[in-house]
Amino acid sequence: MTPTDIVIAGGGSAGWMVAAAFAHFLPPNAYRIRLVESEAIGTIGVGEATIPQIQLFNQALGLDEDAFLRATSGTFKLGIEFAGWTRPGDRYMHAFGDVGRESGLLGFHHRWLRAHAERGDEIAALGDYSLNEVAARASRMQRGPARTAAMLPAMPYAFHFDAALYARLLRRFAEARGVERIEGRIVSVERNGETGDVAALVLDGGARVEGALFVDCTGFRGLLIGEAVGVGLDDWTRWLPCDRALAVPSARAADFTPYTRATAHGAGWQWRIPLQHRTGNGIVYSSAHLSDDAAAAQLLANLDGVAEGNPQPIRFTTGKRREMWRGNVVAVGLASGFMEPLESTSLHLVQTAIARLLKMLPGRATGQVQRDEYNRQADFEYERVRDFLILHYWANARDEPFWQERRAADLPDTLRHKVEVWQEQAHVTREHEELFTEVAWIQVLIGQGVIPRGYHPIADAETRAENDEYLELMRQLIAREAAQMPRHDAFVAQHCAARASV
Repeated sequence: MTPTDIVIAGGGSAGWMVAAAFAHFLPPNAYRIRLVESEAIGTIGVGEATIPQIQLFNQALGLDEDAFLRATSGTFKLGIEFAGWTRPGDRYMHAFGDVGRESGLLGFHHRWLRAHAERGDEIAALGDYSLNEVAARASRMQRGPARTAAMLPAMPYAFHFDAALYARLLRRFAEARGVERIEGRIVSVERNGETGDVAALVLDGGARVEGALFVDCTGFRGLLIGEAVGVGLDDWTRWLPCDRALAVPSARAADFTPYTRATAHGAGWQWRIPLQHRTGNGIVYSSAHLSDDAAAAQLLANLDGVAEGNPQPIRFTTGKRREMWRGNVVAVGLASGFMEPLESTSLHLVQTAIARLLKMLPGRATGQVQRDEYNRQADFEYERVRDFLILHYWANARDEPFWQERRAADLPDTLRHKVEVWQEQAHVTREHEELFTEVAWIQVLIGQGVIPRGYHPIADAETRAENDEYLELMRQLIAREAAQMPRHDAFVAQHCAARASV
């Protein structure tokens, strides 16, 4: 039987994640996998911060975690700190994992909100009941079950890593399992005159690469899904108006934190991602509110190490393809849409696209029902991530025009409903397989000052005392567990220090 030809257009993290997964999970006698990329075309390095689900992808491939971190100069990530998103100087963290512990049928945040209604900011911050946040702020790290209290869960984590080095690691993995890499720049796309499907990629020099299924990993350009097949974008700039970014690495900072930092500024925000060999930095902004020169000056002025190069510009439109799978073309990564990296979802959206495609991968024929279901699931996922990002911008109290406009903007119906239910009932509705959990929404909502109405101080003294005792017990257990962890930099040095040549 002749193998089905799968052609991946474009490399980078997205292309090589697809190639590695296909090589690992698809029977080699049934599929031939080829990847076309050009060394002359650079990649966008904004995907260096991840969320815990990346562990599932690496584990599925059988990658050793410490070896992966050594190869990518990676570090651990326990959450994201948001600085200045309510007012300049304010800080909160969206940490991975639980906050407190449910008691019976009562969510922990209800206990905290009751105490907050009585004493306001006199009680411990919500983050003091998150093991991940307490450990992150103390620059601590451990793996495995809690050591000091059985009632505390294991601490979930993700990674910071060099995206180019990750692509290089996956390339070695994929090529060792039969993926053929073809060097060349795609200059045109041939289509079948009858079906409209893509028939072949034409490279500079005239070579043709034919295939049955094409995976478009060509970045923002969307060479196949957009230019050749003609699938347009759903534009979400009315909700997420930032349209430009500048990225620059700097020397590794002394503050080797196990968390990403997103710092709001007058017209957007700035990221900081600590790696073993450097710190990744970037500024995201609205060009209607901040000039490119001013953005570059602001970015460079707020580095905590010497810049290693000039800021590299990135222009984008936030949104998604109206169809991510049309005909025999599936868009993955930036070709499928762009969500600014505020919650580190870029590589996760690649990961879920791969998982979705593997489940629906066609044999000799592709039915429209497969494409429709793939697109339905992808649309739902992107829209819910979009809503979570919009919340960060909408729930602010800053004075700058950009932020005033964000606060006054209409919300998508799906987000408006979620916020209204929270404000009335302190309840988060999570539908189907939304990416962000209830506790993630709760951290951002409370962190940005969206406190539900209707909470009153506890009238009964005995009940109030029991609630206070429970809160204090949880705070002490978490503080004790974090205090015995090794420091993050020492943990990295012991388990996964990168080679000095990286």
